Amino acid sequence: MWQPPVACSRLEREVIKRIKRAKLFVWLREHRHELFDEGLQAELAAMYQDRPVGQPPVPPAQLGLATILQAYTGASDDEVIEACVMDRRWQLVLDCMDHATAPFSKTTLVRAEAVNLCGTG
Repeated sequence: MWQPPVACSRLEREVIKRIKRAKLFVWLREHRHELFDEGLQAELAAMYQDRPVGQPPVPPAQLGLATILQAYTGASDDEVIEACVMDRRWQLVLDCMDHATAPFSKTTLVRAEAVNLCGTG
């Protein structure tokens, strides 16, 4: 279960103050815990229960938020991974502020999209 902080950190509040357009980033940060509550996260996790386990699992809620941002910005899969490391707006929403690496790989993102679109992996 992904449980990012509900309250914004000082750094996150500073980033929020600087976002003049693209307010969806702020809204998703402020409401991600409501959108992806325990019930929805359990439902999402159940979709992946029969998948082979190799790497540590990436929270489906985090991938869901990344997919929403990808659609909102029109970013490619490669651009999503880059934005997770380079764009504080993405980091704000995905709870990976100032991380040197993305919280998931391009392969994980592509697989999640395939499951969401087709119901298959």
